[in-house]
Amino acid sequence: MADPEGFLKHRRQDAEHRPVQLRVRDWSEMYEPVDLGVLRVQASRCMDCGVPFCNSLHGCPLGNLIPDWNDLVYRDRWRDAVDRLHATNNFPEFTGRMCPAPCESACVLGINDDAVTIKQIEREIIDYAWEHGWVSPVRPSANTGKRVAVVGSGPGGMAAAQQLTRAGHEVVVYERDDRPGGLVRYGIPDFKMDKALLDRRVDQMTTEGTCFECGVEVGVDLSVEDLRSAFDAVVLATGALWQRDLEIPGRHLSGVHLAMDYLVPSNRVQAGLLATVPIDAAGRRVVIIGGGDTGADCLGTAHRQGAASVHQFDIHERPPDERPESTPWPLRPLVLRDSLAHEEGGHREFASQTDAFVDDGTGRVRALRAHRVRELSRREYQNIPGSEFELEADLVLLAIGFRGPERPLLERMGIELTGRGTVAHDGEWATNVPGVFACGDATRGASLIVWAIAEGRAAAVAVDRYLVGDSLLPAAL
Repeated sequence: MADPEGFLKHRRQDAEHRPVQLRVRDWSEMYEPVDLGVLRVQASRCMDCGVPFCNSLHGCPLGNLIPDWNDLVYRDRWRDAVDRLHATNNFPEFTGRMCPAPCESACVLGINDDAVTIKQIEREIIDYAWEHGWVSPVRPSANTGKRVAVVGSGPGGMAAAQQLTRAGHEVVVYERDDRPGGLVRYGIPDFKMDKALLDRRVDQMTTEGTCFECGVEVGVDLSVEDLRSAFDAVVLATGALWQRDLEIPGRHLSGVHLAMDYLVPSNRVQAGLLATVPIDAAGRRVVIIGGGDTGADCLGTAHRQGAASVHQFDIHERPPDERPESTPWPLRPLVLRDSLAHEEGGHREFASQTDAFVDDGTGRVRALRAHRVRELSRREYQNIPGSEFELEADLVLLAIGFRGPERPLLERMGIELTGRGTVAHDGEWATNVPGVFACGDATRGASLIVWAIAEGRAAAVAVDRYLVGDSLLPAAL
């Protein structure tokens, strides 16, 4: 426990962000440097709550030892704090930037006060550790002689691979893209997380013994039969990359694109792999359909490309500002959340459903037609008569989520699916195919990065037990 009276003496103070007028001119991360004295004060607000719901399943699927490292930061014991952080989380710099912090929603202090700035403290601990050279490769003490293939190099696959390598297995990660990282690499804009942070984790894992084979699509470049014959176990961490489309009149028009078809090339330009973007928002009237994180990533990208205007459509009604009774503590509340991209501008249109895209006469979109809805439940809506409207647009981005994992490889391997279209497993991450395990978005559907890492770690324990009969890896979930 930190200062037992800290929460009584100090108010919550969030991290400062770079000024909007500056950050929209580049692709650098949005965060300002944090004064460590201020951070220690914020850590002191962690109270003697008795039962820390922040590290329960409601708060953190990884079971992060949050009160422990808050106390250590308060006591200026940074080296110990990063050890506590790494005890449960392979990549805290990822979660410290991209996780929506359900831990803060479950903070006991948050029942009647502002929660502890858990996410900010997590990010600063790991950044401080890297800055001081405290993050080093962890090599296995012995080799088991067993080989494991991990298909997919997103956070779930990377976590599984790192844990299995440290357990002494020979691990090869297959990634169909040209660089590892999955959606973190090309789906997440640099202003949200600098890819140098990803590269140094890949370097760490490579030094530990994990092998990354990029530009290899399993089932196409490497047959399923060759994969199974070469490895003792396989972990499917393919993500849930099958994008939802919007099959309405005018969908075929030029200027209407899926979100990932827009974000991925933009990120490739920032990586120096493309000279120009094939889809450019510069000077355009942009409409983003979808109110989630992917839509917010499109919003921030459009701002940096110089869009003339941006509207973001959300089929849900505007959430309340305060926690509603429907999501009581410690559940993550259904409240209005503004991403950093929303601070930069744009217009949010709630309770809006698109009916059609309008042709400008040359085969290009010039507007969309929509109407307002009344939300009866999270999946049921009622049209409001007379609420139809038209909005001019010459670039429309569809960011309405993902349907689940892509099918071709799963069909080739004979993997059974759930009714939701995700990979089915037995509760211990084993699929119906002997020796084949699955984790992350492939089993959950598109979800939070913290769940992907947690499931990757849990799957690694299951694979380790399958290969050698028991596991010394830390249990998860």
